[in-house]
This record gives sequence, structure tokens and C-alpha cells, in this order.
Amino acid sequence: MQLEQPFTGMRRRDLLKLIGMTAGSAAMYQAMTSLGLAAESDYKGPIKLEGDPKGASVLILGAGLAGMLAALELRQAGYKVKILEYNGRAGGRNWTIRGGDTVTELGGYTQKCEFDEGLYINPGPWRIPYHHNGLLAYCRRLGVTLEPFQQINHNAMLHSTDAFGGKPKRVREILTDFRGHTSELLAKVAKKGQLEGQVSKEDQEILLEALQSWGALDADYSYKSSLATAEFRGYEKEPGGGLGAEPVPGQIISASDILNSRLWGALANFSLYEFQTTMFQPVGGMGKIGEAFAKQVADLITFNAKVTKIAQNEKGVTVTYEDAGKPGTAKEASADWCVCTIPLTILSQIDIQVGGPMKAAIGAVPYASSVKVGLQMKRRFWEEDESIFGGVSYTNLPITQISYPSTGFNKGGKGVLLGCYTWNGPNSYEFTAMTPQQRVQKAVEYGAQIHPQYKEEFENGVSWAWHRSPFTLGCAGDWTDDARKEHYNNLCQIDGRIVLAGEHASYIPAWQEGAILSSLNAITRLHQRVMQG
Repeated sequence: MQLEQPFTGMRRRDLLKLIGMTAGSAAMYQAMTSLGLAAESDYKGPIKLEGDPKGASVLILGAGLAGMLAALELRQAGYKVKILEYNGRAGGRNWTIRGGDTVTELGGYTQKCEFDEGLYINPGPWRIPYHHNGLLAYCRRLGVTLEPFQQINHNAMLHSTDAFGGKPKRVREILTDFRGHTSELLAKVAKKGQLEGQVSKEDQEILLEALQSWGALDADYSYKSSLATAEFRGYEKEPGGGLGAEPVPGQIISASDILNSRLWGALANFSLYEFQTTMFQPVGGMGKIGEAFAKQVADLITFNAKVTKIAQNEKGVTVTYEDAGKPGTAKEASADWCVCTIPLTILSQIDIQVGGPMKAAIGAVPYASSVKVGLQMKRRFWEEDESIFGGVSYTNLPITQISYPSTGFNKGGKGVLLGCYTWNGPNSYEFTAMTPQQRVQKAVEYGAQIHPQYKEEFENGVSWAWHRSPFTLGCAGDWTDDARKEHYNNLCQIDGRIVLAGEHASYIPAWQEGAILSSLNAITRLHQRVMQG
């Protein structure tokens, strides 16, 4: 679910972009890892829970991906398994909203999605990096069909209300011109011999050759409008056939205008390890993954189960819960062991019998704020009018970005845009405070500054604010370095007969891979404890 924000103040993500622009993607990825924003997936292949648990039972709290994975693997290993789930559906944040669905936020705000059949929005996770090997492995195992997710589209837009009269520019124009001007400046330095002592004379010659090619520089190492630059940034008049077919190169944007526009802030997203090609999405919506897990373990799930107390002793765990739709009647479920995947924002409000270190860890992690808005349009004008097929446009407007659907290309008809995706900060809190319909209206209003067709083509919309989500009270765990040092290991330890799992118990927060790896790690350690007697 991670979000890239190109035009806000110098927060962690802006620092990462600056690192990426100056030192390269490898340096930025190392910085991301240290901040707990990314990590290489350490998935090592199918889990092996060897040995006979001799009828041991496990109670799993939460039927998100972490919980259902635990149930699937533990039952296969011979455990007796039950799942308690707060919602009336499985999947947790792995969720797709389709036409006819009714969703309710805290505050009583209920929406009925009016999308046409086949159209949808993913309010939670919406893309899968190619290196999230654990999630991909389970998609293969469970028969979830994937298709490419278009993250980077050179023909998408970069927009700032403070640049170019508020008119958007194509990614390819900003990318090529920024690279060209930078190449020209570096070439001038190299030609003057000002890099001597840092690189050899031979390397300087190779560097000049590389800059000339990479930056589309002319024979004098200047970056100027030409057919050579047009091959990268596009044409004012495209090459044609027959008479008058000669192409005309587009006019380049000056170095000063590029720098002052600050549109280059989004370009680091081309290098971010999280968003590199190829990314994937399930055919028909991200919720297909949760649905596939649920087919395997549906008989184990008690839905609408609101957990109110988690108690344990030396013999087992007892969980008190009530029917979320009919509060007041307490029920109990017991087992030898417990895998708890309840989000920490919710778990911190539940009476849970664990030691001080784990209890402190549970209360130490705030959750990020995030809002998404899906907008159904009468026609796919972004394709028909602007040749934008998938990808993301970035803006400094409060909606932060627009993502175009990565399916149904060139078929015509209606389509759903991700018309707003906020992540923490004032914009996210402001959108969270709005009613769902106000968010939709604002998304249309802001989006029309990038695509004027919005106001004519908009039909209906739906939104979701994760801080108003009754089953998460936030989007994902938002660890700090200090909090990880003090609390992370305590959060992940087995406390008596209870172990926690979920994206919050990983170094890949806000991604489904974090939930997958956390669950695999938790049940492996739990099984080892059982085998030890």
C-alpha cells in the first residue's frame, strides 16, 4: 500500500527522493531499509512444519492474509485451528470494493458503491512488486491469476499548481529535459578537466561518451531541441506517412524552469525498488487473493466476532468475544495457543494478558493515515484523448496522484480512476475529516485541474479513510527507528502461549509481503515451541 509523494515538505520520503536523485537507487534503498520503509523479501520457499503436534489447537485472531495463511499451514501440519474475524468477510485490508457493495466507516457513514459490473477500486493494497516472493508464491499455489500493474508511464502527467501556469507536463518531457540539462552540465565540467583526481583521463572520455548518449547531447555536448532529443521526449509533430510526414521535435524546457518547477521530485519513483518493473495485480481486483485464501479455510472462520479479552495461563489461551452485529452477549473460544493478527491500534484497546514488554510494544506503534477515492467515468478519456494507458500522474494538489486502470486497455467504455491517494500529513487528515461524498467531490474538483474532462465524464465515486476503518483504525504500522530499537523484538517474541503476526510485525510495513513473512515466521517459531514440549 505504500505511497510515493513528490511535492510535500522535507519528510522522510522527500529525503529518500533526494538521496535517490543524487546518490542513486541503491543508496536510497539502503536508506529506506534503515527507516523501515522497505526491505528485501527473505522468503525462502514453502514452509516446512515437520513433526506431529499431537492434536494441539491454535486460535487465530483475524482473517486477513496473515491469519488465513497461519490457518492454512497449521491445519495442514496437523493442528486443530479456529479463526475469529471481526468483519463479515475475510481478507482484512486485502479488499476490493465493487458495484453493489455497501461499506460503512466509523461515524455511521455508509456508502453503496454504484460502479458498473466489472469495475472496482482497491481501498487497501493495489500493487505487488516482483520481488515480493512470498505473496507471489501463494498466488501461484492458490491459483490467483496476475496481470501487469503499470506503475511508470512516461506519457502520464506531472503537475504543480506553482509551475507552468498550473498546466501539467508529460513525465517523458520532464524526465528527458532534466536528464539532458544535467548531462550537459556534467559534460562541461568533465571537458574542463575539473574531474581530474577523481576519475582517470580515460574514464573522463568514457564519461563524456556516456553523457552524450544518455542525455541526448549534440556533438558539442549541448542539450538542444533536435530529432535526437525528440526520440526521448516526444515530438511537437509526430512522424507520419506520405506528404508532409516530416516530424518536428518538441521544444525543450529550460534548465531553470525544470528546476524551479520541482516536478523532478517525482522522478525518483522510476528508481525506487518498491516500484520497479514488473509490478502485478490480480485479475479482477486485489481482493481475489483474500478470496482465494478464504476458499481454503472458510470452514474455520467465525465471522462478526469482536474480540474483547485475551487471557492465557500455563495451559492455554481463552478469548472472549461478542457478535459485532449483536453486542452484549459474551462468548468464549479456547485453544492451546494463539496467533493474534489484530492491528495494534485495535489490540491496544483490548484486555490482553501479556507481559509488560509486549504490552508496551503494542501501544508504541501509531498507524499511518491514508485515504483513497475511486471515480467512475463515462468513458476512458485518458486513453482516448491523451494516450495514457495505465501508470500514475503526480500532483501537488491534496489528492497527490491519479492512477489509471491497468486493465481493459483500448476497449473503450467506462473506467474507474484512483482519483486520490493520500498518506499521512495534513492532506490525509483533511480528507479523513470529510464525509465520503465530500471526498469524492473534492477529488473531482482537484482532478479537473489536470484532466478538464473530469467534470463532464464523472458518474459516481466511493471513498475510504483508513483512520475511520472500524477494523484497523489506520492504514498500517508507522514505525520509527527508535520505536523499532526499543519495541520490535518484544512485539515479535512468543509471550507465553501468544504470538503476534501481521505487517506491523515485519520490516516491510504497509505491504502484504510483510504480513506473509511475519505469519510464516510466527508459526514456524510457534511450531518449534510445540515440538519442544
